[in-house]
Amino acid sequence: MKILVINAGSSSLKFQLIDMEDEKVLAKGNCERIGTDGSFIGYKNANGKNKKENVPMPDHKAAFMQVKDALTDSEIGVIKELSEVSAIGHRVVQGGSIFKKSVIIDDGVINKIEELSALAPLHNIAHAQAMRACVEVFGKETPMVAVFDTAFHSTMPPKAFMYAVPYEYYEKYQVRRYGFHGTSHRYVSAEMAKLMGRNPEDGLKLITCHIGNGSSISAVKNGKCVDTTMGLTPLDGFMMGTRSGSLDPSVVTFIAEKEHLTAEQMTEMLNKKSGLLGISGISSDDRDVSEAEEHGNKRAHLAHEMLYYQIAKNVAAFYAVLGGCDGIVFTAGLGENQPQLREMVCEYLSCFGVDIDKDLNNKTWHGVTGTISTEKSSARVEVIATNEELVIARDTKALIG
Repeated sequence: MKILVINAGSSSLKFQLIDMEDEKVLAKGNCERIGTDGSFIGYKNANGKNKKENVPMPDHKAAFMQVKDALTDSEIGVIKELSEVSAIGHRVVQGGSIFKKSVIIDDGVINKIEELSALAPLHNIAHAQAMRACVEVFGKETPMVAVFDTAFHSTMPPKAFMYAVPYEYYEKYQVRRYGFHGTSHRYVSAEMAKLMGRNPEDGLKLITCHIGNGSSISAVKNGKCVDTTMGLTPLDGFMMGTRSGSLDPSVVTFIAEKEHLTAEQMTEMLNKKSGLLGISGISSDDRDVSEAEEHGNKRAHLAHEMLYYQIAKNVAAFYAVLGGCDGIVFTAGLGENQPQLREMVCEYLSCFGVDIDKDLNNKTWHGVTGTISTEKSSARVEVIATNEELVIARDTKALIG
């Protein structure tokens, strides 16, 4: 069984074709700048053959045609015809309170995903467009499944997901904490349980840290999420590449009044001009910030100090939520590849008995994963490479039988 995994954005379309017999990635690629000038496709198969080609892609249908052509290409393709694709799994950012698990896609599901676009305007509309375009290219006979970022967090209790604003806004507009990166938190928490030789449902308490350009931390007990840092939108939590994370709401109104900014302009600033970029003044890419810090840039150093402090503070809070912690996982771009971040965060957590081996930690990056805690550490600390696409493929396989 071969499953095509799709992650569609407003101007991009990432894809992977996975053979579910051995869960091997046969090919993967990305269509970029859809709907604008300079659109291109990048593609690579398991044998190392690849291509990068500038090609007009006015819409998602055109992008799917490029995916089809690449997968079936006589030289770089991995299938002879589209009928070899058994099903298609789509990543969907926002499932709201409607979708608490993955579902088979039909017209009604697509319409509901569109209806939730007010909660994720940049994502859900694009997901719906991609699903309809996918049907046009692959045909109605190819089953599709929607896997939601928010589903893993749907197990949070009301005391964790509610905001202390008038209750009527929850009733009228479903204003609440939803959480994101759910497929990643779900994958690494399950992998951590396997590595520890534990049944997740046997009281296992984990804190999973998905740290990248977008970041979130989740408290996982008995295999279920009980709290997470992201909220109504991915802006909540701690500082990220360009996002501010949580702040005093009065900061928003104060700056807006002083600078005469609209709500839209404030949203743009908090989402795209804040975080590491806003504090360092250099870049949202941590590699650039790290290089500047090494050369003595004080704002780059401050940006890192703030990031490490905020991550540790959120992890410490989840110790209380869980009533202790058996294991801490670092994953995603920075979580997997920034030894300094892990060391500084764990240093804050030493008051809980967390202890890491600095030599092991410094060797764990660039694709190297594993345990970085010492035997005396109160909690096992692990670096695990996330695999959201595999979660989507597994859910798709399970639903289509």
